Amino acid sequence: MKAWQLFVHSVRLIVNNFESALRISGVLYLVQAITQIYLFQNMDTEVLPDGTEMPVMALEDSFAFLLLSIFSVVASLWIAVAWHRFVLNEEYPSSWMPRWHGANMLGYLGRSILIGLLITVGCLVISLPLGLMAALLPFLLPAMPVVIILFGVWVFFRLSPVLPAAALGQTVSLRAAWSETAPFAKVILQLSAIVVAAFLLIMTPSLLAAGTESIIGLVYDLAIGWLVTMVGISTLTTVYGHVVEGRGVE
Repeated sequence: MKAWQLFVHSVRLIVNNFESALRISGVLYLVQAITQIYLFQNMDTEVLPDGTEMPVMALEDSFAFLLLSIFSVVASLWIAVAWHRFVLNEEYPSSWMPRWHGANMLGYLGRSILIGLLITVGCLVISLPLGLMAALLPFLLPAMPVVIILFGVWVFFRLSPVLPAAALGQTVSLRAAWSETAPFAKVILQLSAIVVAAFLLIMTPSLLAAGTESIIGLVYDLAIGWLVTMVGISTLTTVYGHVVEGRGVE
């Protein structure tokens, strides 16, 4: 199945280039890890009069967390652009910090926000008829979140070629990306299902432990977070390489 080949190829890119993956993401991911650790240590809960628990954080801690979150976003963009360029342009990291491509990262951020807005609108639109169907056929209600998430991921991958293109300093419009991926719409839907299923599988321990404060859980989340980050970026790279550049995945 082509979708499975795309996913396996994305994982294989990381496994076969593990040292480069660590050089590109290792130090930068520490910034994201520090942000999560800071949140873990400083987040508290407040019980409302109705018994509901609400997460709260002191004002001074909130400011520090905001700064760390900004650094974390920059680190994420840096990793994504560097990995795209490594795989597609063979731009190997020469140290434990990849090259800085500020303009490309800014373009990547802008396109990511735009795609996010489009996905949000799309999910809201399809939720209306799905909601009506669920009202008429209540047994369909549990399937609604799954359908909406799958739709959102599918749209994301359909539009995703604009992101690696931005990392390479090239311009691919959203319309062009949608057209380029049109012949692969079914394959991308299958790939979306695989990605969602894989994410839910590896995140199951975290989901089951939600609401508990555990050092072991934090360590697991940090380790899995790196894997999810790299596989996600690698999948975008694979889709671009295969759909736009015609690269093989066998």
